Amino acid sequence: MTDELKRKLAMIPARVGVYMLKRAGGDVLYVGKAKSLRSRVRSYFRETPKSEGRLRMLARKTEDVEVIVTDTEAEALILENNLIKRLRPRYNINLKDDKSYPYICIKNEPFPRIFPTRQLRKDGSKYFGPYTDVKNMRRSLRAIRSIFKIRTCSLHLAPEPIAKGKYRTCLEYHIKKCAGPCVGYQTEENYKETVVQVEKLLTGHTKALIKLLEECMHAASKRLQFEEAAQRRNQIAAVRKYSQRQKVVSTDEYDRDLFGLCVNREENVAAAVLFKVREGKVIGRQHTYLRRIEGRADEELMQTWLEHYYTEAAFFPDEVHLSCACTDPEALEDFLREHRGRKVAVKTPQRGEKADLMKMIEANAKLLVEEWKLQQMKRGEERIPYAVKALKEDLRLAVLPRRIECFDISHLGGTGTVASCIVFERGQPRPSAYRSYTLRTVEDGKPDDFLSMQEVVCRRYSRAVEENGPFPDLVVVDGGKGQLTSAVSALREVDVYGMFPIIGLSKRLEEVYFPQDTDPKHIAKRSASLQLLQRVRDEAHRFAVKLQRTQRKKRLLHSELLAVEGIGPITAQKLVKAFGSVRKVKQTSEDDLTGVVGPKTARRIRSWADGAADTRAADISAMNEIGGSRG
Repeated sequence: MTDELKRKLAMIPARVGVYMLKRAGGDVLYVGKAKSLRSRVRSYFRETPKSEGRLRMLARKTEDVEVIVTDTEAEALILENNLIKRLRPRYNINLKDDKSYPYICIKNEPFPRIFPTRQLRKDGSKYFGPYTDVKNMRRSLRAIRSIFKIRTCSLHLAPEPIAKGKYRTCLEYHIKKCAGPCVGYQTEENYKETVVQVEKLLTGHTKALIKLLEECMHAASKRLQFEEAAQRRNQIAAVRKYSQRQKVVSTDEYDRDLFGLCVNREENVAAAVLFKVREGKVIGRQHTYLRRIEGRADEELMQTWLEHYYTEAAFFPDEVHLSCACTDPEALEDFLREHRGRKVAVKTPQRGEKADLMKMIEANAKLLVEEWKLQQMKRGEERIPYAVKALKEDLRLAVLPRRIECFDISHLGGTGTVASCIVFERGQPRPSAYRSYTLRTVEDGKPDDFLSMQEVVCRRYSRAVEENGPFPDLVVVDGGKGQLTSAVSALREVDVYGMFPIIGLSKRLEEVYFPQDTDPKHIAKRSASLQLLQRVRDEAHRFAVKLQRTQRKKRLLHSELLAVEGIGPITAQKLVKAFGSVRKVKQTSEDDLTGVVGPKTARRIRSWADGAADTRAADISAMNEIGGSRG
């Protein structure tokens, strides 16, 4: 078990909720629910002789834990079911049959039927649920049918067959459980009024229904019909139990975004969390951290979070619920109305079930703040990329190569020789530490990569010795055995050889050379360590070529024109820009030159150009005479 996982286990609250055990990459291994998240999650990591092999394997593979707190076990149960069906974790074997909880459906048809179902179809029908207690759902349906006259048959009650008299009344009509819409005894408008009353019941408006049932119960009791009174009593209990709405999954079809915020002024951070509710189901959670919050009110932080989310959102819900008010709700409503095409209500629930739901979301935001504190604790602990660790193993280094320095030589046909020294720290380039060198010991036109490498390595580490660092954990030389030998000679000269390892990286076969070995070492072509070395080498080459091109460009600009009296770099650049090249400047008339640099300088340029042409003609004549005498 890692130290980070131990810290997370210590932070888990002893509350009802859902937990997810994850791999290092974020894949969910197991989703479960618990009355006490702290006790249940910790139990997976207590190895006992009676522990199942599956649980021991699950604990060994788990490297991260995520929890979502809820208010009731029913909420945790539904949320667990939704997460399992969406994520399909490997170790949730008992739910792989994709079993769903039942809903109550009001069918989209003439004279709608009301029946239980486990399948949701997008046909315009209305669904209420899901229900974790099937007995309670069926008891509620019986209570509804005992009060409202709702048909139970599956006949297609279109106006034409009813008008033609194709149907006959059934037993339900004769026992007064149905008003007989199949034979035209009840109009469609009257039937729909009954359906609206049922919808009110299913959406939680149960006071009127309970009052009616109580009246029926007392009336039956007065008639000494105690069995019927007991049935009414049971119906009242069932309706009351049914009316306890669940907050994790809503019974209506509204799409809602629920935003919660937890602010920690001492740590100067706020955690903002979003629960996405679509068609009554929580389909996902999203969060972010707000930093540098000093002097900013909670309302301003909420406004910032909302603007950040909705300016990039592709979907806009029916309602937006906030745990605290934002600074400009009217502007937010206008923005949402413009993008959705109709009004989107922005609310801050203060009482009732929606306020309780927002408290649950705030509790999750508080957990995120605690996780942020954990990450801050890790800030002091070094994070080493896998490629750096792999490089240490592949090269068999004594220490991790946190700081890598690489040298490269660049020239063009032996002219303009330059060198680069680039730095990688923890696997990433650090441009502020890059250094470039113009070579002093190599004559222009006589390239010598070995001598150039010796000079630049000597200069780099001579200064490091004078300034007492910084020194690298690994030095990489772009080249083979020859360049590596020259670099080693420079390190010996500076008396730092052996303080840190040095290698050479050959471009042709990507071979790694060590000073003490004759034969090169081969690293797997697709390994992370070789890819890191290639990145380092390519960056050194890019930086050296950039420097070499910059210097060559400067030499071209400060060319022959600087030999003319009174012409400096700015004037030379102006002439080249005006006429295109030095050759065209030589061919330009004095009048055209005057328009750019003035008459005095134009005469000097023409005099210089004519003299250069005479000199070149004399050289050509002399060459011809030499050629003729040889012939």
